[in-house]
Amino acid sequence: MGDIDEALERAGQEAFTREPPKSVRARIGFLTRRLGSTRAVAAEVGVSRRSVERYLKGERKHPPADIAARIDAAVRAHWQPRVRSRARKQAATAGGITVETRARFGYSAPAGSTDDGRLRRLTVHLPPAYAGRLFDAQRDGAGDAELRAIVAEGLQEIYFKDGGRRADHLEVELNDIDYIDVSF
Repeated sequence: MGDIDEALERAGQEAFTREPPKSVRARIGFLTRRLGSTRAVAAEVGVSRRSVERYLKGERKHPPADIAARIDAAVRAHWQPRVRSRARKQAATAGGITVETRARFGYSAPAGSTDDGRLRRLTVHLPPAYAGRLFDAQRDGAGDAELRAIVAEGLQEIYFKDGGRRADHLEVELNDIDYIDVSF
């Protein structure tokens, strides 16, 4: 999973209307109901089926830290899919997304090209069209490079070209991401 995939996943989790289950037993119970079997939960979390059954019965209550983190990630990935879908749909049709990033940008223009040597910190609201393209590409299994290209194009048009008011022939690349956060 790339930087932008992770940022979109975190943004989707911010739309939750209720907190996910807290105890290991409740989390494993939720995953078992959602995925349909203890075997599927075991495959998702990366433990044995018997371990899942022990967590489900309450025989084991404190998994090791790495397994607890994988259980938490699996629960968050499957928690409230309709709420997340509704938030994405709203962003793709009306609200757009806000991208906050600190990254290096590369520029191509008629005068030449450059990889800007410093990190830029930007917070830019991208219109719904870019949000829709980004969600569609992620759903279709696009790689990190394609997602970066969509974000770079949005930043290019909205921030660097200022909606067509300057820098007509400028092309922007998102080269090196220090961090990226998305909200919708």
